[in-house]
Amino acid sequence: MNLTEWKQKCAAVEAEYKKQIAAAADADVLEAARVASLGRKGALTELLKNLKDFSIEEKKEAGPLGNELKKNLEAAFESKEMTLVAAKLNADLEKTNIDLTLPGAPVAAGHYHPLTIALNRMTAVLSKLGFVWADGPQIEEEKYNFDYLNIPAHHPARDMQDTFFIAGKPGMVLRTHTSNVQVRYMEKNKPPLRIMSPGRVFRKDDIDASHSPVFNQIEGLYVDKNVSLADLKSDLTAFMKGLFGAKAEVRFRPSYFPFVEPGVEVDVKCVFCDGKSPCAFCKGTGWKEMLGAGIVHPQVLRNVGIDPEVYSGYAFGMGVERLAMMLLNIKDIRAFYENDLRILRQF
Repeated sequence: MNLTEWKQKCAAVEAEYKKQIAAAADADVLEAARVASLGRKGALTELLKNLKDFSIEEKKEAGPLGNELKKNLEAAFESKEMTLVAAKLNADLEKTNIDLTLPGAPVAAGHYHPLTIALNRMTAVLSKLGFVWADGPQIEEEKYNFDYLNIPAHHPARDMQDTFFIAGKPGMVLRTHTSNVQVRYMEKNKPPLRIMSPGRVFRKDDIDASHSPVFNQIEGLYVDKNVSLADLKSDLTAFMKGLFGAKAEVRFRPSYFPFVEPGVEVDVKCVFCDGKSPCAFCKGTGWKEMLGAGIVHPQVLRNVGIDPEVYSGYAFGMGVERLAMMLLNIKDIRAFYENDLRILRQF
């Protein structure tokens, strides 16, 4: 094949496939034409292979012509493809009764989970009392979860029935309280200090209206010189009234916790029954224990390198679910974890 014949065949290929491009009614037909012309065994590809048989002078003339033809066909295919896409879109729009000038449908906005609402309220009140946020690991070493808190190995809290131990990891547990955060914080920071430590904790409790093996807790710690039970009572009364209102009734009862001495339980008048009718939440007593607290045991301070002869402090711990139940009139703790939108959308 000489150069003249080659040029004629190139012109014929261009005319033929531009005709097919123009006549293509859908993407499949167009793609078939593309493969037939520009594919590895396409008509134009075969013609360009003949360039090797031409002289150098002929190649100088034929090469640019072949490249220009290839670019022209590629541009024609691309243009036709865009036309077909636009045509299909317009056809689909004509089949539907949609006014594109109308505003879009509103998207349902999410909102805070009841536990988040309660936790935000608690941290807001504690922040006003000077407490700062501190955090720690949920999978914890026994020394931080128990030993440093003056809970010896024989204490019931160390029993397998109460604590989730990590299989294959001796000495590791799912933390049973956020007191581990207090210990870690005191190791790295010296008094005066005032922290709150919210977080998820794990205990092998039965599941009923007021107990769950997984729940959220917030603890507070204040260590300074001359901190007394009077400071604890003053601050926790302010905390409870900040949560439940200035008229909330609060009472303190002696209690025992191995990491505080003396220890107290803080109760609030039940918001459901006021003690005048049977109540699953307060068990008919009219009061609900909200938190445990007390003066930090001297041994706990020694364990973290703080001299109990110079410093003292108080600590407290409270369940977030318990507060949320009282604030939002929820009588079953399981409602927080069942993800029933009929309940969650109320808050």
